Amino acid sequence: MTALENVAAVTEIADKPMRPEEALELVGLGDRMHHFPSQLSGGQQQRVTIARAIAKKPSVLLCDEPTGALDSETGIVVLEAIDRVNRELGAATAVITHNADIAGMADRVVHMSNGHVSAVDINKTRRNPRDLHW
Repeated sequence: MTALENVAAVTEIADKPMRPEEALELVGLGDRMHHFPSQLSGGQQQRVTIARAIAKKPSVLLCDEPTGALDSETGIVVLEAIDRVNRELGAATAVITHNADIAGMADRVVHMSNGHVSAVDINKTRRNPRDLHW
């Protein structure tokens, strides 16, 4: 199954999804959409998974370490896609990460310690993913 077919599989069952090609473009894989998993790197495979999630235009998007296996440039592309889904599609978005710098792009940051909320910070200004460093 190609990346395009992979994303298209979920758009067939979703209400008012985006086009699979658009979702793949959003995560920087427009030129790889006709490739099979064995022809994609691990980071590219991870981005196909993210494209599957955002193609459904979800009302809630939960992202567990979405940049964990990615280099910083590819991570920025993924964070920009997540940010766009949040801003343009209105999806409530939670990004779970150990990367403290990613918190700069959030409205609200919930810190956890030993399974409990230890602090909640409100960002007055959200940072653009391109302005994040790690």
